[in-house]
Amino acid sequence: MSQAVIETETGLLYISGQVDWNQQYETTEKSVEGQTRRALHNLKIVLENAGASVGQLLHVRVYVRGELGEHMNTIAPIFSEFVGESRPAVTGIGVASLASPETLVEIEAVASVR
Repeated sequence: MSQAVIETETGLLYISGQVDWNQQYETTEKSVEGQTRRALHNLKIVLENAGASVGQLLHVRVYVRGELGEHMNTIAPIFSEFVGESRPAVTGIGVASLASPETLVEIEAVASVR
């Protein structure tokens, strides 16, 4: 498995779900707010390592444990600050479980590297 894959013909970068994990695959934050910030930080690292930036995001999916509507007031301002002037398509999805019992937020994306 890979954190990201570039489709060479189209220049599309597919980024797997980013979460708040350290090197030992443990969460470092206990809140949706903290985990959203850490997942977006990790997303930015993947983008930069692929030669892309936040401005090249095309589509983002935000998965949140529980009912999405209960977390929108927390997630939306953090996400808006992260993307700045960029306006990728965004889908939010409430789910019953994620990568680990402690994981509350997971973010995957598609970006253009051209």
